[in-house]
Order: sequence, then structure tokens, then C-alpha cells
Amino acid sequence: MRHFDLTPLYRSTVGFDRLFSLLDSANADAPSYPPYNIERTGENAYRITMAVAGFSEKELSLEAREHVLTVKGDKEAEDESRSILHRGIASRAFERRFQIAEYVRVDGAKLENGLLHIDLVRELPEAMKPRKIEIGTGTSKQIEAQTH
Repeated sequence: MRHFDLTPLYRSTVGFDRLFSLLDSANADAPSYPPYNIERTGENAYRITMAVAGFSEKELSLEAREHVLTVKGDKEAEDESRSILHRGIASRAFERRFQIAEYVRVDGAKLENGLLHIDLVRELPEAMKPRKIEIGTGTSKQIEAQTH
């Protein structure tokens, strides 16, 4: 019997809590730059943290559209007068997409110490929230049929 590791499926979805309706994120060729974490910060709160060292706020853009959060980084042209002997800090452009669940919205984003923090909140509409149903005490109402 084969054992399938589904860990890659959990990487780029937020708010589904391991219930996946879209399995296209299971690509083995998924890009690994820039590295990121997804964490749950509350019952209905999440945070994506991306390591974007070397990028400024104006070089980064976020867009949420139709259950997809897109983070792009476009690096401005470097100074050609510098001679770099070893390049260990990547400065290439990137585009990272995250599938987000219905009713999950981006609450804010901030860049600090080379890390981009994106806060997400799941807000269920009132009709979707659980509600308490009162149980009757045994007195039932009878409906009398009228005959003409």
C-alpha cells in the first residue's frame, strides 16, 4: 500500500483548514522563492510572513481578487558600478499566489526587518454562523382544519 504525503497541499491555502476544493497547488514544481510561513494567530485570524530582504515597500505589491492573494516583488535596477564578488541575497522579481477561502479578507500588511507580514481574517456572514435553536417543553400547538 502506498502512503501519500499531502503536506504540499497545505502550503498555499489559508482559511480552508485542510479542506481542499482546489488541488492545483500540489505542483511539485512550485516555486520556493521567497520563503514564507503561514500561521494561525487566532480562531479566525491568520498571518502570512514572507522573507523579502532587500525589497522596499514601493517594490512590493499585494492584490486580492477572487479567492487568490497575489504578492509581487519587482526589484529596481541595481547600480552597475558595484562589483559583487558573491551574491547570496536574491534580488530577482517574484510573484507568489495564495489560494484563500471564501469569507477570508486581507486585514493589513506591513514590512519590518525584511519580513512582509500579511494579516488575514475570516468573517462569516450572520446567515453562515451557527445559531442556537430553542427546544420546546412538550406543549405543542395544534392546527385545526376548517371545513366549509
